[in-house]
Amino acid sequence: MSIEIQALVIDDEPAIRGFVSDVLREDGWQVAEAETAEHAFDLLRERHWSLVFCDVLLGGADGVAVLRRFVSEQPHAKVVLMTGHGSAAGALDATAFGAYDYLLKPFGINEVLNIAGDVRRQLETKKAQRRTAADTHEDDRAAPAYTSDIDLVGRSAAFLEVMKLVGRVAPTNLPVLITGESGTGKEVVARAIHRRSARASEPFVAVNCGALPSELIESELFGHVRGSFTGAERDRRGLWEEADGGTVFLDEITETTLSFQVKLLRALQEGEIRRVGSNRTVQLDVRVIAATNRDVEEEVRTGRFRQDLLYRLNAVTINLPALRERRADIPALARRFAERVRPAASSDAPVSFTRETLRILENYAWPGNIRELENAVVRAAALCDHTVRPEDLPERILRTREPAPHEDAPASHQETRADADGEHAAAGATGAAEAEWTTLAEVEARYVRRVLEHTHGNKQAAARLLGVDRKTLQRMIQRHNITTHNHDHSAHHTGRG
Repeated sequence: MSIEIQALVIDDEPAIRGFVSDVLREDGWQVAEAETAEHAFDLLRERHWSLVFCDVLLGGADGVAVLRRFVSEQPHAKVVLMTGHGSAAGALDATAFGAYDYLLKPFGINEVLNIAGDVRRQLETKKAQRRTAADTHEDDRAAPAYTSDIDLVGRSAAFLEVMKLVGRVAPTNLPVLITGESGTGKEVVARAIHRRSARASEPFVAVNCGALPSELIESELFGHVRGSFTGAERDRRGLWEEADGGTVFLDEITETTLSFQVKLLRALQEGEIRRVGSNRTVQLDVRVIAATNRDVEEEVRTGRFRQDLLYRLNAVTINLPALRERRADIPALARRFAERVRPAASSDAPVSFTRETLRILENYAWPGNIRELENAVVRAAALCDHTVRPEDLPERILRTREPAPHEDAPASHQETRADADGEHAAAGATGAAEAEWTTLAEVEARYVRRVLEHTHGNKQAAARLLGVDRKTLQRMIQRHNITTHNHDHSAHHTGRG
């Protein structure tokens, strides 16, 4: 077997490490395992690795340290970080640092096989093309120290996929077009891209094209010379020059006029601008990130936006999901916004939310997206007595409310069903039907079947997850007459990391 399909699995939990290793072995990979980062560093020097699965939380050095070492010493290796405590900023940083992918636990067999298959195909393509040393050109760039992305909150699948793309495009100099509804956080993402680029220490200049009068936008961006128009009493540098070496963020780019778009296209193509009223061009090094809440293709079809400018701007397009498409992130976002009113580290008690309040927030359509959520939460947190209840929310949000019991119980405390259970017991639980109860044997049989379905019939992996040896598992299968065959991969594998 070729050395090019060597895989390394790093996790301090034997069950997870064994699960991923078994899946890879069955797919034809030669696999080695390490339970610590230090052990992985020793193996790093022993051979060339093509694929690495590494847990983020390890004893000693963490998974990010492993990622950095591989990026530095074996840049061809595809490193996949695994975590049970994922976040949008974590996905962004992982890919910006050079991770091939970022897997959020629980994950299943299909996710592992899909990644392994993609890497295998890439290796075969490179081998056919007689891979050259040019593949290592990007391995010497040191990862910058980033400030916290306080607004990049969430771990929904839709948002994490966006953050992975952001992390991959950030280190490049490619222009980026960010699309999405108003209030989805386009400028927040643009700033995150800038902070993770080699331009991070240079200016980030944000321009709202929709807020500038059409007759002034050229002067604001490119500057002007004295006497070029009424009121131009002196030469003035434009925002484009202010951003030299850094990034210009052009928000609402589709609000610009066609005549200005021609000049913007030249600035992008030639890397130079000309101040209003001047015949002299100025060479500048500026990365452009543009954003719009409109359908750009429709704007092109109707003649309101130049197609050649669109081609120049959208080398990479990032579409931000609306908040209604990532409802699972609403509680975390709400808590983050509440902390701005009453920081958790302050002497004042932090703000909590009742379960009913969070349910209302999750059910609301949020036409204004994150911006509307922030305004609603900040208002409620400022008015409440440390706990945000439904009545603290704006009226327009309460219109979606449905009756729910125990709405005053703070969501930060675990609810107990003792009272409800007591009522049912008093009503006649003494005569509960025996048919409602399940024997231990039935429970065991059901659980073993689920584990086997999860491992796609792989008995070795199933035994690891159950914490038994293979012979014990075989006896359990025979005892319960369980048929083992290839199952679908819809089950998920849980883990701590």
